[in-house]
Amino acid sequence: MMVREWDPRTASSDAIESLLHTFNAALAADLPDDPPWQASSLREYLVEVMPGSRRIAWIAEKEPEPQQVGCRILGYVHVLLLGDIGVIEVLVHPEVRRQGLGRQLLATAARRAYQEGFSALGVEVVGGTPAVSFYEALGFDREFLETRSVLQLSSVDWPALEKMAGGIGDGYRVEFYPGGPPDPLVEAYARAKAELRDVDDGDLDLRPSSVDPERLRDSLDCLHRRGMKPYIVLAIEESSGVVAGLTEVVVPAQHPTRADQYDTIVVRQHRGHGIDRAIKARMLLELRSAEPELAEVQTWNAQSNEAMIQVNAELGFQPDRDWCEYAADVAVLVHHLGATR
Repeated sequence: MMVREWDPRTASSDAIESLLHTFNAALAADLPDDPPWQASSLREYLVEVMPGSRRIAWIAEKEPEPQQVGCRILGYVHVLLLGDIGVIEVLVHPEVRRQGLGRQLLATAARRAYQEGFSALGVEVVGGTPAVSFYEALGFDREFLETRSVLQLSSVDWPALEKMAGGIGDGYRVEFYPGGPPDPLVEAYARAKAELRDVDDGDLDLRPSSVDPERLRDSLDCLHRRGMKPYIVLAIEESSGVVAGLTEVVVPAQHPTRADQYDTIVVRQHRGHGIDRAIKARMLLELRSAEPELAEVQTWNAQSNEAMIQVNAELGFQPDRDWCEYAADVAVLVHHLGATR
């Protein structure tokens, strides 16, 4: 098995398809209830990053057998150099697991992160999968835990949802923006998102997030380039025009039947008016017509966020799996893996 640095920008369509096959094989083994990914915008998903970030990737190839055209990609790793932490993802086809390939791929990425001057590596690890024991055995420590919940749209009580959407307090209006908020609202939108900046819940921030208006514009643009369609619902205080609450859902072209719930935020001084429930219900109502192919929405919540967990339960979300963030000291990891050469 040969491991080499790989650039999806210039990779052949056959290579992208081979990686997709391996990803879906791993998904079927580890998360069999998740929908398989599609080739749509997969290259863009692998390539595009926020300004100031870099992603470096490697693949493990099996040499072609007689009569076979091209190599099979059976392993993949990337490191996203993001701020002061490197974020990794390791993928190994189930048929070649437990042969040291995952360790080899991780060592390759760790060595590059070490050479780039990064002191920490973070990774998202899904509970109940082989990744938990893999990373823990290599010295990664769990730093943050949240629960993924999934809503089956076929089970939604739509009349009850319409009542929830209209249950917002007096003095507020709810607005829906497919694609992102209009430019005049971006600054107010960013100020509302800054509410999360003051919450220290232990999250390692392994996913890029933006509270600066220009950075927020860049983030929305990056989502579009990656084939991920954002939908935004805002609660506006009518007397001031400020954004009192927001919720975000992204529908990826790569798995268009399952959407990803991003941030839901209610600004502190506007809590207690039913905003969180109303904006999330309005979002689901809009998605029903905007995305007829959509069947599920998945969301993640820290277990300490009891208020949002309760709202999600009322909407019909069902807890699914633990979702963890692990971290390791790069120098220690490189030494442990013998990857300094």
